[in-house]
Formats: sequence, C-alpha cells, structure tokens
Amino acid sequence: MSKTTAQNQASEQITRPPVVVVMGHVDHGKTTLLDYIRKTRVAEREAGGITQATGAYEIVWKDKKITFIDTPGHQAFTCMRQRGADIADLAVLVVAADDGVKPQTKEAIDILKKCGTPFVVAINKIDKNNADPERTRQSLMGNSVLLEKYGGDIAWVEISAKLGTGVDELLDHLLLMWEMEPGTCNLSAPGKGFVLESHRNGQQGIVVSVIIKDGTVRTGEQICTKSAYGKIRALETFSGARTQLLQPSSPARIIGFESLPETGEEFFIGAELDAFVNAAPMEQEKKNTQVISPEEDAVKIILKADVSGSLEALSQVLLALSLKNLKLHIVSQEVGEVSDGDVKLASTTGATIIAFNVKVTKPAENLAMGQHVKIVSSDIIYRLIERLEEMDEHANEKPVAGILEILAVFSNKNKKWLIGGKVVEGRLLLQDKFTVSRADAPLGRGRITNLQRNKMDAKRVEEGECGLMVETPVELKVGDHLIVEFED
Repeated sequence: MSKTTAQNQASEQITRPPVVVVMGHVDHGKTTLLDYIRKTRVAEREAGGITQATGAYEIVWKDKKITFIDTPGHQAFTCMRQRGADIADLAVLVVAADDGVKPQTKEAIDILKKCGTPFVVAINKIDKNNADPERTRQSLMGNSVLLEKYGGDIAWVEISAKLGTGVDELLDHLLLMWEMEPGTCNLSAPGKGFVLESHRNGQQGIVVSVIIKDGTVRTGEQICTKSAYGKIRALETFSGARTQLLQPSSPARIIGFESLPETGEEFFIGAELDAFVNAAPMEQEKKNTQVISPEEDAVKIILKADVSGSLEALSQVLLALSLKNLKLHIVSQEVGEVSDGDVKLASTTGATIIAFNVKVTKPAENLAMGQHVKIVSSDIIYRLIERLEEMDEHANEKPVAGILEILAVFSNKNKKWLIGGKVVEGRLLLQDKFTVSRADAPLGRGRITNLQRNKMDAKRVEEGECGLMVETPVELKVGDHLIVEFED
C-alpha cells in the first residue's frame, strides 16, 4: 500500500456513534430503563416481564446518536449476553438497589471484564421503599467492581428507570466515556457488522437483525456470513422503516438471506465477500447434516423457537440441565412455527416437541392429537425448563392412557352424551379428558363426567364394556373412539 493511499484511507475515518449493551440480573429493570429512554412500553409487552431476545434501538441524546442493545437477564440466555458484550463498545450494568448483586449480575461482570468492555453502573429502583444504594455499592465492591469515590475508576449513577430519575446523568456519562476513547469508521468502505438475530417471516422470508460496525450497507448488495449468504432485497431501520442505505452503529433488519445465518456471526459486503462466499454453502451443509446418535434411553426432543438466538439459548440450557432420571437428545432444532411436518418427525422418532414463543399450526395441533405427540409450548423459557423438570420427576411413573370404542349412542342434550362403549386399551378415569377420533382423524375434545360398570357408578374402568356420560361438542357416532390423553 502506498503512503498516499494510506493517508487517504486514514482521512476517511470518522467518529461513529457508540453501541451500548445493557446488562444485569433478571427483573432489575434493564428494559424499563430503555423504555424510559425511548419513551416506549416494550417491557409491558414482554412475556412474564422478561426480555427474551436481543433487541437493538437507536436514540438521539444532545444531538448525538447512541445505539442500545437490550439483552435477556434470565440464566438461560448466557450466550446472548456474551454476544451483546462482544459487539458493544460500552455497557450499562443495571443493579437493583433493593436486591444488590445477584447471579446474573456476577455473570455480566465476568463477561464485561473478559471482553474488556468499559461500563458504567446504574443502581436502579432507588424509588422503592426498601432500596439501599449503599449496600448495593458495597456488594459491587465485594465482586471486584471498583467504583469511583470508593478507590476505583468505574462510574456509577443512582437511577429510577420507572420515574426517570438520574437517567439524563447516565446518558451524559456514556457520551463522556465515548468522547474519551471514540471508535471510528470509514463510510466509503464495504459494510460489515454482526448478526444479532434471525428468524423466518411468512411474508418477508428470512429477516436478519444486525449491527453495522463499519462502512455503508445498501439495498441490492451481496451479503455473506460464514454460514449464509444472499442479496439485500430490503433494508429496514430498527423501527421498521424502509431505507436504501444505513451507516455504522445503526441497528438494521436485512431481508434477502437465502438461509438463516447464525447469531453472533460477522457479516461482510462487497470486497470482503469473496473470501467467504464459497465457504458459506459448505458451512450451511455441515450444519444441516451434523447428526449425533442418541443413547438408547435418551428422551428425544424437537426444538422450535421464534428467533435464532432464542433457539441457541434454549438448546444450550436444555443440554446443560441436570436431570435425575432423563437424558435429553435434540433430534432437530429450527426457527419457525410448529408444523405438521414437525409432528410427523416427532411421531416417527418418538420425540417431544418443545416450542418457545411460536405458534402451533392447526394441522399440527390436530395431527398431534391423533398421533399422541406431546407439544410443550410457552412464551417464557423457564416455564419450558420447569415442564422438563416435571417430566424428569415423574419419569419412572408408568404412563397411562385409555381408548374406548363407542358401541351405542343413547341420548344427547346440551352437548352431554349418554353412550355405551368398550375399553379396548388401557383404562378410563372419571373426569378424564379425551380426543374424539373417527377413522384416525381427530374431531374435537371432551371430558368424562360419569362412568358406570355393571350399572354401578365407577371411578375407573379398565378393559371391557361400560356406560359413560360425556361432555363434547362433537356429534358422536357408533364406531368413534375416545382417546384419553396422557397426563403431563
């Protein structure tokens, strides 16, 4: 490179806005802080009041842009917090004044120190009656966070994210930190940055959330990571507005990837693309074909999640679960809703479907009933963990179910049916819920309200004929089967 070329490239370097990650323990107020800064109400829409995906938002403070990354606080999302710290220039460590340093606070401190990310501490919830900022500062000092005015150099601000107290001072601290050691960028360079999240959208296709760290990204350009590539068909700001180009530190959504890139990957555009475009299909093929043989007694799991980051977090936390009786093997993991194809795979492999924050399609739901495939679904990740722990607790209990063939239909009034039938498999219990099946197709659900054996009331009937009173909206017919659901 000539001296003149180097001078020209150096002259093109300009200061870019800072990228700030917000970290801390669950429920210490990270998203509430961002809500106040952005004057939105995202926290109220979060399932269980918990952020469960990494989001990026851009604000303007005193005529200067700042990009914030919000990371989940729950223990299941360690990898996502690590990614946020890797990508960010600065960090805000949020610690509740009524709670002090907690497990995910310690983890966040370790990540920030490992990444070398400069940070400021926000001591939050000072508006609460039981707030004790001094005790919180002492707990931080006890965890090697050496605060200013206590012999250290880490700035701290007392805030109330709910009321906005101290938030302006916090933003001023961030700008001051950035002015002392600013990052630069070259607007004429090929765009590059990092993938935050990726998911499939029924209308748009694959949507990838990114942070741009250098250069300019434009629609129509080729884009590539080590595992995926494509052409930018549409470029959106973090708020969803379409644009033709975006520049460094901007959060963006890119539409045009041919396959889902992995979260945390670096993306490249233009001249850098040649080094990766040939490797991308190979990486994707390797990722898709990698198979691990399960142990014979392992419980097979099919994972579905809304975005790639959540899928990664869910996979890691399930494999790390310390269960007494069960061993888990992930048969398949994908981003997207639960489809009938997933149910067919589960039926073939004997797997349970674990679905996080995604819809279960109606065909999938109906097929799952008929095939007795269990779908465990929640929009809160730790609820899924609790369900698996419950399965582990009852793993040694013999699973029970029953199938009754309807031999006679005697009466029907207000969706209450008096029928006669024969238990052809298992047993029936009073108050059991069932699925009505006709020609192996599920028609609807119902409940047993009365059981009789030999004209006597019974609480349990095993193989043989019996009389039943059931409640169901389905028009019952002779030959139908009532299939009692397995208890979770």
